[in-house]
Amino acid sequence: MFKQHPKGLPFLFFTEMWERFGYYLMIGIFAFYLKDVKQGFGFDEAQASNLYGTFIALVFLTPFIGGIVADKWLGYRKSIIMGGLMMGLGYIGMSIHNETALYASMALVIFGNGFFKPNISTILGNIYSEEQYKIQKDSGYNIFYMGINIGAFICNFFGAAMYNMYGWGAAFIMAGVGMFIGIIVFLVGTRHYIHADIPKSTGGSMSEEDKKTWISFGGTIVVALLFAGLALYKEDIWVKDKVTDAFLLACLPVIAFYAYIYFSAPAHEKRPLSALMVIFIVTIPFWAVFKQNGTALNTWADRYTDRQVTGATETFFGALKITKELTGKMDSVPKYDAQFRQEKHGETKINTWGKNSYFNNMPVSEQPQGENDKISVWSPNLSQSINPGWVVLLTPLVVGFFALMRKKGKEPTTPTKIALGLLISALSGLCMVGAVYVSNNGAEKSSILWLLGTYGVITVGELCLSPMGLALVSKLSPTRITAIMMGGWFLSTSIGNKLSGIMASMWDTYDNKAEFFYLNIGFLLGATALMFLLLRWLNVIFREYVEKS
Repeated sequence: MFKQHPKGLPFLFFTEMWERFGYYLMIGIFAFYLKDVKQGFGFDEAQASNLYGTFIALVFLTPFIGGIVADKWLGYRKSIIMGGLMMGLGYIGMSIHNETALYASMALVIFGNGFFKPNISTILGNIYSEEQYKIQKDSGYNIFYMGINIGAFICNFFGAAMYNMYGWGAAFIMAGVGMFIGIIVFLVGTRHYIHADIPKSTGGSMSEEDKKTWISFGGTIVVALLFAGLALYKEDIWVKDKVTDAFLLACLPVIAFYAYIYFSAPAHEKRPLSALMVIFIVTIPFWAVFKQNGTALNTWADRYTDRQVTGATETFFGALKITKELTGKMDSVPKYDAQFRQEKHGETKINTWGKNSYFNNMPVSEQPQGENDKISVWSPNLSQSINPGWVVLLTPLVVGFFALMRKKGKEPTTPTKIALGLLISALSGLCMVGAVYVSNNGAEKSSILWLLGTYGVITVGELCLSPMGLALVSKLSPTRITAIMMGGWFLSTSIGNKLSGIMASMWDTYDNKAEFFYLNIGFLLGATALMFLLLRWLNVIFREYVEKS
């Protein structure tokens, strides 16, 4: 797999694999932890989705800062190491069941990812700068992306087992251990990419252009923090949620900074920069829908999907400690549906008396009847392994397909692949519409096959879009601001992530769940239409600045 690629690729591959092991283990259980009444914080669906969306939005907003700091001062390797250590400590901090510890740990993860994420992608692009490797750049990013998803696939099994055996704290500690393993791998492979650690302004005097960029960057951060503070101090600026207002307001000066980058750029840089700005815009709807995997689709797996296992499967899953036994015993257990909530002391309290909420849409005849009668169900966070599992399976096929097309001289351009990715991702929503109808709008359990189908389709779209987008940023960005533009890619991801939380927080307001998924489809089709409308122009720029370089 690594033949004909730079020697640094395997080390970056496994570094990212273990880093994503930690991140996706944590994020796969995060919303469930927030909603757990007994051992978590008892959030309702809207509260959990909103905080989840804000968290993953900020996780992808800070690369804007980390990319510039690495470019101008710290360097890529030091940024990666520092960011990884911060993230590992953040995951372990989440094992402390305390609200202050939770938010402090989230802050460590947010800033740690800011230093880690853009710079490992940048250093990956830099090791392909030699002429002999340039043609392999797209496939290199796809292989790197497969490493991400191997980590994301296996982590949920560890997370489920650790939670089932020892509780939430042990699962979060396991995430931290994974992150630290990734840093060790990165250090071992240093000699293979130390030559690619080329920060743009370390040492020597800054050019006037760089000074202006740095001053603008500092001013942007100050203004963004002031805007966020204003939103937190004054309620109801745009929406009735302070955190959402703070995020949206903080994004405004950051977006203005990228506008400044464009308008102040030399004439020969404006066309590739304008193409990148379009790519950033059209990918926002993709992330807004895709990142509902940890909220709306997690909820579907938890409440509406048949998770019961029997026979040999029950024995095997039980040995792995990834199942739980549910009984007919009346007990104090969480029920997340809106009808079980009541107002008390000005806060939402969950009425926890009764059978487990898993039985809400299950025929009484199939439910365990007495205290000794029981069924086994797999942990719902395992559904988070479906998407990365598809990526691992489909990446070689997608890479092979495009390699075959390349040999025939018919390979689509990178912008065309992104356009196709948006279209295919939109079609994935139809699978969930089908799940809603066959389950009688959630009144009955649906088969896991619907989630498998949804994730399978959107994974094909993801493979056409996400690694291709990363590669395009690396190819079109002016060398002096590569990391800044990589931060722009993550800024668009951040805005999409926040939108995913806002959209998922409305889940309980939709009586007909099909309407929720139709909204997702429409959002993606709008982005698809814009991309195809501009595709000819984007392809001209791509051929002019990439294929002829």
